[in-house]
Amino acid sequence: MDYLSPLDTSFLDAEDEDPHASLAIASVAVLDGPPPGQAEFAAAIRGRLALVPRYRQKVRRIPFNLGRPVWIDDPDFDLDFHLRRTALAEPGDDAALERLIGRIMSQRLDRDRPLWETWLVEGLPEGRWALVSKVHHCMLDGVTGNELYRLICDSGPKPRRSVPDRWQPGVPSDDIDLTLDALGQLARIPFDQARWLAGALREPMRATRQIGALTRGAAALAGAFVPAPATSLAGPLGRARRYAVARMPVDEIRAVAEAHEVTINDVYLAAVAGALRRLMLQRGEEPRVGAIRTLVPVNVRTENARHVFDNRVASLLVDLPVELEDGVDRLRAVHERIGDLRARHEVEAGVALVAMADREPFAAVSLLVRAALRLSQRGLATVTTNVPGPPAPLYILGRPIREILPYVPIAERLRIGVAVMTFAGQAAVGVTTDFASVPEAGELAGAIVDEVRRLAPAAPPARSRKRATMAIRVAELT
Repeated sequence: MDYLSPLDTSFLDAEDEDPHASLAIASVAVLDGPPPGQAEFAAAIRGRLALVPRYRQKVRRIPFNLGRPVWIDDPDFDLDFHLRRTALAEPGDDAALERLIGRIMSQRLDRDRPLWETWLVEGLPEGRWALVSKVHHCMLDGVTGNELYRLICDSGPKPRRSVPDRWQPGVPSDDIDLTLDALGQLARIPFDQARWLAGALREPMRATRQIGALTRGAAALAGAFVPAPATSLAGPLGRARRYAVARMPVDEIRAVAEAHEVTINDVYLAAVAGALRRLMLQRGEEPRVGAIRTLVPVNVRTENARHVFDNRVASLLVDLPVELEDGVDRLRAVHERIGDLRARHEVEAGVALVAMADREPFAAVSLLVRAALRLSQRGLATVTTNVPGPPAPLYILGRPIREILPYVPIAERLRIGVAVMTFAGQAAVGVTTDFASVPEAGELAGAIVDEVRRLAPAAPPARSRKRATMAIRVAELT
């Protein structure tokens, strides 16, 4: 059976814990016109379905929560249900597109069907159109989203031929089969644990080092459970979302990173810190130390898992230096704090904890995850993710993709989410906020770009022309 991993399942559990949350991630591809007709559009997607088996599968829970949920073929799969079409009202500007995305992403995906939708949006300026690709986070992370683009899109203006498709839904397992299989897995757990322990005893020094790194990293992760100072930027959410985008050339961010000899991701996080500091001051709040702790997903996917549709991320929990007035000081503080977290093996601890969860009874793991979700949100205020987009130009039905905009979901007490996606030399900053409590989504997105540009004039001469790289590659979704 094709089981969801504990990490994949955690996104379903998080959505179940918050009745107002929709934990779907999205990317918005803006294309040059004219938009295709619905029949042509549906035929293009249908011709790629064989490459994305998950698009015809849905999630099924195991009775009594005895085991991890499984992916099963949807015997009633209907492509037309997943392909939506709409148009922007005049004047069809960025603000209209942002409002539409906020409405689309506020709605949960139907758990009784495959967990995705694709919206074709007409009426953009200059005859352009857009595709909003909405996928539940339990299916993939931001990095896997790039693989999805590679499968669905073309690398040139000439469309590829449709992929031969002989799909027939598999015979669904009944509750008795699923329960017996889950009980069998439970019975094997002690033997799997014994084999793991035997392997550790054969290499005691290696096991000791791993346990030490896990202990140090787990201590760092425990910071998420320490309540942060109160701020209006964190708290209960409603169901509706706002969404806003700001854009800037990637070269501008790279120039700042090179000048200060930090990573591109350092620059991005420092800019987010500066923008949130502005917002707090505008609201009459003191930007106190530790007030804004952000969850930063980190890509841990190996090259041989690049084509696997699931989540392969760990997390860094970074206290953004909103208390510092000077932008350069904030940049240095971000760089030092991330270095400290890496030295304490926080990422490795997250990976080890996920691997450990795979060797424990699922019901207990699920219960602990749900409890951790409730407790950890008291110490977090935002989620910030940075995803390198597809590396080469892409086309859909001969139309070139001009830009790709990212969307990251929010849940529990996280009222703000920020995502950056790079594509075709542009960095698109997508900001998601709770509709009622944080109406300043557009202002915040613009402030992030402005904070990057404020760092440029103050940048000291570069002592090294070594190009800055993304030391932290993060995934969503998202």
